[in-house]
Amino acid sequence: MKSIIGKKIGMTSIFDTTGKQTAVTIIEAGPCVVTQKKTVETDGYNALQIAFGDKKEKHSLKSETGHFAKAQTSPKKFVQEIRDSELDKAVGETITVDIFAEGDAIEVVGTTKGKGFQGVVKRHGFSGVGGQSHGQHDRSRAPGSIGNSSDASRVFKGMRMGGRMGQDRVTMKGLKVVKIFAEKNYILVSGSVPGHNGSIVLIQK
Repeated sequence: MKSIIGKKIGMTSIFDTTGKQTAVTIIEAGPCVVTQKKTVETDGYNALQIAFGDKKEKHSLKSETGHFAKAQTSPKKFVQEIRDSELDKAVGETITVDIFAEGDAIEVVGTTKGKGFQGVVKRHGFSGVGGQSHGQHDRSRAPGSIGNSSDASRVFKGMRMGGRMGQDRVTMKGLKVVKIFAEKNYILVSGSVPGHNGSIVLIQK
């Protein structure tokens, strides 16, 4: 698996030679530094630990500073471990957006936007209780009955109700690399990517 950490910049549209419009997400992918290499002999499995985003040394723990010093790099903000990576990289080497090519099928892992506490209409797509009538006040977005009769006398687990929505770890599959700007470390991905602008995502193939 080929992977790189990136930062979501935003969305835009591009046009091909035939004039077809494609909605794309701009991601600043890398450069990432390999900070640790794990093997079956030493750790029981193969993996690459990659890091992205500079961090001030005064905001880093001594253990972090020492760990990154072994890779001869400055402290980083974000660290990700990639299991069974196809990239043959040594500690201290850099991974750039060049590991992908235009037309590659990829997946993007990110954290969705947090929506806070939401009701059943927004959270689960309920349509409400229908039109209002006499004696039925402000019920158009209500969940309706949730309980059972005296047989169960309780609400079963998993009942769709209002609650916290968003901020979930999501993998968007079926995306495609539309264009790459290697000089700016930009990669344009077809469609939408989870998270707000500026959020950290993981691109993998």
